[in-house]
Amino acid sequence: MSLKPGKASIYLQSPHHVVIVGGGFAGLEAAKQLGKAPVKVTLVDKRNFHLFQPLLYQVATGSLSPGDIASPLRGVVAEQKNTHVIMGEVVDIDPEEKKLTLHDQELNYDSLVIATGVSHNYFGNDWSEKAPGLKTVEDALEMRRRIFASFEAAEKETDLEKRKALLTFAIVGAGPTGVELAGALAELAHTKLKEEYRSINTTEAKIYLIQSGDRVLPSFKPALSQKARLELEKLGVTVMTKTRVTNIENNVVTVSSGETKTEIPAHTILWGAGVKASKVSEIISNRTGAKLDRAGRVFVNKDLTIPNYSDIFVIGDLANFSHQGDSPIPGVAPAAMQEGFYVAKLIRKRLKGESLKPFYYIDYGSLAVIGRHQAVVQYKAIRFSGPIAWLAWLFIHIYYMIEFDNQLIVMIQWAWSYFTGQGGARLITEKSMKTPSYEERQARYTPLVPSKSSIET
Repeated sequence: MSLKPGKASIYLQSPHHVVIVGGGFAGLEAAKQLGKAPVKVTLVDKRNFHLFQPLLYQVATGSLSPGDIASPLRGVVAEQKNTHVIMGEVVDIDPEEKKLTLHDQELNYDSLVIATGVSHNYFGNDWSEKAPGLKTVEDALEMRRRIFASFEAAEKETDLEKRKALLTFAIVGAGPTGVELAGALAELAHTKLKEEYRSINTTEAKIYLIQSGDRVLPSFKPALSQKARLELEKLGVTVMTKTRVTNIENNVVTVSSGETKTEIPAHTILWGAGVKASKVSEIISNRTGAKLDRAGRVFVNKDLTIPNYSDIFVIGDLANFSHQGDSPIPGVAPAAMQEGFYVAKLIRKRLKGESLKPFYYIDYGSLAVIGRHQAVVQYKAIRFSGPIAWLAWLFIHIYYMIEFDNQLIVMIQWAWSYFTGQGGARLITEKSMKTPSYEERQARYTPLVPSKSSIET
């Protein structure tokens, strides 16, 4: 049976097999929307859970446990009888044969939806061990380990200079992640911990927020950026704008501002300065000829497919959708969910031989929390901050958690922890054994077919 999505065609087998790679906001939304469609859905992810990334910083600062913000994928789609969940990682794609290769098996598809997201970008520097980023549960636990281990080491340290370095925290990047980390760290040191230690005064902790641009929260309007900076400074955060990190070595951050170079001794250095696409984007580009932007994201068509392949969709943070305005749509959860919803609807339409208008992103605004009872909200011409903005941030996050987890207990645990300052998990755990890198895993696999570029060569 031939389907006619515009000029291109895909062919329907019985049942139509939709393979979705990635169980984040975009991929999971697509899977949920296809739950009652006359298709077979296979959801593939290298993890067995969906992670609510916007609250990872609270795991990193001990306010929440990982289980509070994660839901098993199988549980989320348990009632969808047409959906099969597979734990695996993509190592190859054959778009001509419509075949997806994982490390231990192959999947044939009729429609392929790729939503593998992004990882940290250190801009060519080997700083991942020296300054962990915040994208995964493991990242958050490593941050938590370093943060609380520093307080414990400071409690025993008698040398004042060494103690000062142990109580110094440097956060690189002042986007939402950096701002939220800085605010949470400041509250942790200045309120939650100050009565718990006997040899140190945790309120003396120094927290540096380092930003290469001229203001924090650069995606917000200047007035809100300035408001956020003032609130951070009230919490005791030292905000350094127009300052670039040039080196991280031996627990020292070297920064440059104009002609001035400064060294900041800091035992805890955290990264939030940039992202790059997952390695799957390189596979897509090699196999299909799709173009990538500087961050490795895949340029997509107006219907979220890639050029010349109407059966392959790229959505979420992995996609560069530049058909609205001068810049790509932002890599935020609402955008990813809208893309997932659209792709599921388009697939259903195609099965009926119908078409759908191009994807259009609806901007529901941006939010960033600075501290307890302080946040900034931006929605079109509406901008506000303070306690009302914080309440808006709170209820929007609760809404999205329930939307995905469907577990009331998650909301209750999180609300109790956040309102009372009790609960959470200030545990210092041993550093996890390092998992093989993508390159190491990829080296174990020999591609079945040559890449498109090698064929052309």
